[in-house]
Amino acid sequence: MTTPPYPAPTDADIAAVTRQLGRPARGVVGIAARCVCGNPTVVATAPRLDDGTPFPTFYYLCHPAANSSVSTLEATGVMVELAALLDDADEAASYLAAHEAYLADRESVAHVDEIDGISAGGMPTRVKCLHALVAHALAAGPGVNKIGDRALERADWSPEVCRCVPDTSTVPGSDA
Repeated sequence: MTTPPYPAPTDADIAAVTRQLGRPARGVVGIAARCVCGNPTVVATAPRLDDGTPFPTFYYLCHPAANSSVSTLEATGVMVELAALLDDADEAASYLAAHEAYLADRESVAHVDEIDGISAGGMPTRVKCLHALVAHALAAGPGVNKIGDRALERADWSPEVCRCVPDTSTVPGSDA
């Protein structure tokens, strides 16, 4: 495994992601995007987990409020609307470029034969998972994954406004 394109997670980052997910964080090799308060929003995940499982989802949306907001988009049919954009040749070419950028980022960490050429979110031909596309958009920055950018614009969550739940387990006097 080579050096990930994002800062390595600290123990506090891993603890935060574990709390966010409600389960142990797996394979986190970097923090690809953060909330304005500093909490992880997107993790970069090893292409092969410690147990040997190939894991194509390099960018994983871990922020609970972001996940909830994107789930609402999916439930209200936004994926169908965004998928229709791929009928335009320029949009399809941009989405293919996003797919290639995603693969290059994952390959910078490790190559895994079983997932070679497979990115996430349905790229490069479908819109399958807005969570993966928004995670990529947040990690890569505006303009790299335009479908993810559009979903993020439609979400009722923004990385510019902290909606993190305080961790009361470390607050003195807390009953949690």
